[in-house]
Amino acid sequence: MHALLRLAAIMAMVGVGTTAIAVTAIGARVHEVSQKGRAFQPAALVIKRGETVQVLNDDADLLHHAYVDSPEFTFDSGDQEPGEKARIVFPVAGTFAVLCGIHPKMKLTVQVD
Repeated sequence: MHALLRLAAIMAMVGVGTTAIAVTAIGARVHEVSQKGRAFQPAALVIKRGETVQVLNDDADLLHHAYVDSPEFTFDSGDQEPGEKARIVFPVAGTFAVLCGIHPKMKLTVQVD
């Protein structure tokens, strides 16, 4: 345990850990999706594994509640007030439905390669 802590401290001093984090953050793309008029806009995306979908409640007077429920992973934004954003990171490849827990006809299809 002590050896592991020492190694982490040395890596931090040399900047190895910082460089790895910076590269990951720069390479991770964020895809913007709007929730407006009881619809996701766009209604479909193709992204890469590890990328993020940011869902913004663009309605002035409606709550939204984005969620993903699949065997591969789950996500639940909770209630989103107007103007609030939720960020969903897709850690695995596959096709996923992002739904709204308040408006059952809302569906965003995300294909993760």
